[in-house]
Amino acid sequence: ISHTWFLNIVQNEFRNGKIDLDSTMRLLEKLQMPFDYAHVKHVFKKTLDKQKAHTITMEDFRAIYRTIVHRAEFHELFRAYSPNSKILADAELIEFLRREQYETEACETAALEIILKYEPIEEVRKRRQMSFEGFIRYLSSEDCSVFKKDHRTVYQDMNHPLCDYFIASSHNTYLISDQLIGPSHLWGYTSALLKGCRCLEIDCWDGSNNEPVVYHGHTLTSKIQFRSVIQVIDKYAFVASDYPVVVSLENHCSPKQQEVMAECLESILGDKLLTSTIGGDTEVTQLPSPEALKFKILVKNKKVGTIEESMLRRDLDSHGETGDVSDFEILSDEDEFDDKAPLCPRSDSSKRKSEYRPSHTPRKKAKVKKIKIALALSDLVIYTKSEKFVSFEHSLANQKCYENNSIGEVRARKFIKHSANEFVSHTSRFITRIYPKGTRTTSSNYNPQEFWNVGCQM
Repeated sequence: ISHTWFLNIVQNEFRNGKIDLDSTMRLLEKLQMPFDYAHVKHVFKKTLDKQKAHTITMEDFRAIYRTIVHRAEFHELFRAYSPNSKILADAELIEFLRREQYETEACETAALEIILKYEPIEEVRKRRQMSFEGFIRYLSSEDCSVFKKDHRTVYQDMNHPLCDYFIASSHNTYLISDQLIGPSHLWGYTSALLKGCRCLEIDCWDGSNNEPVVYHGHTLTSKIQFRSVIQVIDKYAFVASDYPVVVSLENHCSPKQQEVMAECLESILGDKLLTSTIGGDTEVTQLPSPEALKFKILVKNKKVGTIEESMLRRDLDSHGETGDVSDFEILSDEDEFDDKAPLCPRSDSSKRKSEYRPSHTPRKKAKVKKIKIALALSDLVIYTKSEKFVSFEHSLANQKCYENNSIGEVRARKFIKHSANEFVSHTSRFITRIYPKGTRTTSSNYNPQEFWNVGCQM
């Protein structure tokens, strides 16, 4: 039966005796078997090498078909369940589904559906049986894939607050090589977004002609224009996913160039940029969901005051206005090499050198400094306000739901070891980002699993 079925399908193509590569491809499509173009081309050429010709006979085609489709492991499986090695009765297919595929529910129905869907030979299909041809079509199909096809689309509930989700994140997204002397490149952003990344990092510094630049400060990495980065984000933000993109700014710019950054974000991103709360609420007690933030780009940066104050300023011209944000560092032995600053600071940066002095005795000191933030940029920060992490107790008492923390991997690992419960409680309320230690100059990554285990989202 199988031989007759095969001949009926292919013989018309061989009425002139032989076929070329394109006709071979079309015939394989007609036989409804998935195949790889390059693989078929390779096998076709191999067949021709023996004959020194450009076309193949029906027997050559049959040999190519068997090479590609009749895999040895498929034969082995089929023979294990088919008493005559030619046909699987429905009862034998049910046995295969139970023992090999771990199908436990509605096996009879599933078996019948598989036969009707994948058995190409009509006489066999009518008898509720399956030939080897039908069996290999089923094994090569999506229905047989280990990956559940229902999960190719979003199947989770996307209506919980944003802090309830793990967020695909990148670090120093502009760097496509090492962290010290490698190139900064727009491809870093394109590549990350096409892979489905939802959090991008931009290190911003004052550039010439009042145009901010992006590079890894105090290193020899090359520079790219902030404006160009935002144009790339605008183009690729929602190619791989509809869900929100967080633009995490590590902002070292003067207020004047921060205003340029704000202008770039607003003029280039337009309606994609989130500039007010969802529904215009002035009081925020819970983060919105990914569903509510679809096709929106959020700015993550330090912010002057609260969302409520930003909303009240919405219609006022804040050009030239700045606000002070207190920034303080608690330097201790636990996060000695955990800062984002590079390990080879410029010779004029004595402050940096002292911070990276090897220490064998625990020390802890706080440095408080005021940072000027342009209100135009500050007011673009809605649900992702960067807030320095002090302690779990401090966050519980003072932190607002739209304020998020960044913690270095070394320090975070110590919290996991000594305060795991408090860490889980913290991440259930606030978005928490773990960044790699400064010694990862080759752009290696930490294992994210241990931080996912306590709920760290980024």
